[in-house]
Amino acid sequence: MREFSALRVAIVHEWLVTRGGSEKVLEEMLEIWPNADLFSVIDCYSDADRKHIGGRRAKTTFIQQLPCASRLYQKYLPLMPFAVEQLDLSSYDLVISSSHAVSKGVITGPNQLHICYIHSPIRYAWDMQHQYLKEAGLDKGLSGWAARLILHKIRQWDARSSLGVDCFVANSQYIARRVNKVYRREAKVIYPPVSIDAFERGDTKSDFYLTASRLVPYKKIPAIVEAFAKMPSRRLVVIGDGPEFAKAKAHATSNVTLMGYQPFSVLQDHMRRAKAFIFNAEEDFGIVPVEAQACGTPVIAFGSGGAKETIISDASRGTTGLFYAAQTPDAIMDAVARFESLATPIDPRACRQNAERFSAERFRQSFRSYCEKRYAEFVESCGTIPQADHIPYSSQKAK
Repeated sequence: MREFSALRVAIVHEWLVTRGGSEKVLEEMLEIWPNADLFSVIDCYSDADRKHIGGRRAKTTFIQQLPCASRLYQKYLPLMPFAVEQLDLSSYDLVISSSHAVSKGVITGPNQLHICYIHSPIRYAWDMQHQYLKEAGLDKGLSGWAARLILHKIRQWDARSSLGVDCFVANSQYIARRVNKVYRREAKVIYPPVSIDAFERGDTKSDFYLTASRLVPYKKIPAIVEAFAKMPSRRLVVIGDGPEFAKAKAHATSNVTLMGYQPFSVLQDHMRRAKAFIFNAEEDFGIVPVEAQACGTPVIAFGSGGAKETIISDASRGTTGLFYAAQTPDAIMDAVARFESLATPIDPRACRQNAERFSAERFRQSFRSYCEKRYAEFVESCGTIPQADHIPYSSQKAK
């Protein structure tokens, strides 16, 4: 059997446009397999972001050449299933897809192992379809019917393409349940990496609450602002920019400070000093609440999605935050009042200790070990050792 470290590995990512949570997972995968070849629907990374993937340039699909692909790539979603199927991965022993849309749909053969690290089944095609159509203004009229038809076709392809994945790895128990619901497949849970070491614990807290996020509709930031507008004796700081900024500003009162986009140093400083971090989104995993805990800051969160797995509300396990049941101003106000009435303040050390469960080193060790074990089982089940020595192998790593 070929040594695991000598395997020909292809890593397929959705698209390289901006550096977010899934891209940080990709970065750690490339740390595990530094000689892996990288594939993506499009690659429009900036020079600054490309440094985080070792200067690599991905092998891309024909969508890279379409008009305004770097800005309008999501408009080309109906073409992406076909595009990703055109990637030639036939020379690789192990194919790893990092998927929240189409990358798991790559075509592999019987002598190749395909492991998909799934951030989510396609959200806007499955259970979030109605929310997506409403937010995009596509819930009515002929354009709405056309959008529904396209999403129907994407669901059909998405379910079929799941059959080509040998093993699913989910980024949370929440996503594992969605994988089972949509694909009727089991998924191993390996939590994504969080840059814990980039954050320092702060033990001295100031008299303000913090929320930080890109201000997009599903984050529900205006509801947080509205809640604090009704609590004039409590201060809120909002860090982040986005399409909902104007809506949030319209609700803001004198006790609410909207700072817009800020550099990391400013974000970390506020995270370390905040009384608590307010998190009102239903996320697949949710990196920012973990970062807040890494700063020793408790989190007051909407009790759904990945937050239920990253925040501890049980005193016997070392409380790091508390939950509320609805994404509404009233629910947030009630949660803040409960937080302030806790008999024992939440210990910053407990928050930091909990956050360390999600370190990048832990991810690399767990994911490599899982892939190594699955590949050994795959070879044994094949009865023969997969060989592709006659096929040239080249690295796409930038010179």
